[in-house]
Amino acid sequence: MNACESILGLNPYQGGKPIEELERELGITNITKLASNENPLGVSSKVIEAIKSSLSGINRYPDGNAFELKKAISDRLMVASEMISLGNGSNELLELIARVFVCKKTDEVIFSQYAFVVYPLVTQALGATAKISPAKNYGHDLNAMLGLINENTKLIFVANPNNPTGTFISDEEVYSFLDKVPKHIPVVLDQAYFEYLNINDEAIGWLEVFENLIITRTFSKAYGLAGLRVGYSICNSKISDYINRVREPFNVNNTAQVAAIAALSDIDFLQESVNINNDGAKQLVDGFKLLDLKYIPSFANFIAVKFNDALQTYNDLLREGIIVRPVEMSNYLRISIGTAEENEHLLSALKKIL
Repeated sequence: MNACESILGLNPYQGGKPIEELERELGITNITKLASNENPLGVSSKVIEAIKSSLSGINRYPDGNAFELKKAISDRLMVASEMISLGNGSNELLELIARVFVCKKTDEVIFSQYAFVVYPLVTQALGATAKISPAKNYGHDLNAMLGLINENTKLIFVANPNNPTGTFISDEEVYSFLDKVPKHIPVVLDQAYFEYLNINDEAIGWLEVFENLIITRTFSKAYGLAGLRVGYSICNSKISDYINRVREPFNVNNTAQVAAIAALSDIDFLQESVNINNDGAKQLVDGFKLLDLKYIPSFANFIAVKFNDALQTYNDLLREGIIVRPVEMSNYLRISIGTAEENEHLLSALKKIL
């Protein structure tokens, strides 16, 4: 049997090493995982109670249209429910959107160098052509991306803040970019880390101006629901209808729906998560400076740090019971911001091994 040619050279997405795997490999405990940009606080108590209350109904299929969750998002963002699509994490939505618009080998998808690894994976899986814009100071060069647009361009991905670099583009720059993109080319504004920004939610208002704009967000980061896999997109109702045509039925399970509704309602937990992240970022940056380590200033819940030998440092940290994330950037490791104790564990280990 022959697989599709487009996937033969495709390497599966590799998540951060699980804690249990490191325990099995090295036989150590008290492991600190700073690899997957998870919320170190855990989840809201309201979420836990909502999940417990929902368990008696798990013998039933979930609401395939997720009416209540869409309503909760709609009320929060003040957009019509018809503009919202849900996914098994925002990762699934990125794939669904690509499936809607990318159809042929000659189709091209534009994204930046050092951008989210899912963009090239989705593009290659669909047999399309990736057009990669060189990074500017490890972030997006929007003018360079505009220069790649041609008659074959079918989709553009822009992550803001960007993963794995943590870089950020101002609202003014993004708006100007959107204004210059031809209106028939959809632009995905991937805002997985939006909640960590201390800015007004301007992008939602842009949906009234740009019919080709698709915003994606997730409950996996600041809301702490990474293990339940629930994300959403907001766009005009026509594109949302297209997305719903290709998504699997019941792609967001009932527990995830209930948990996401509860997470949206707990503003205090969200603010505490952001505060912990801000404090942790300062703690790590101060520590990196003392260790004379170069890093990329980050607007998310992780920091990309440069080492003389990133792979060696990664393996040394594993032996110290700390999991961080190797990335496709020369001698950089992406380090998630943890609790004060987790951050201190990391800094102490770095001081020891460097």
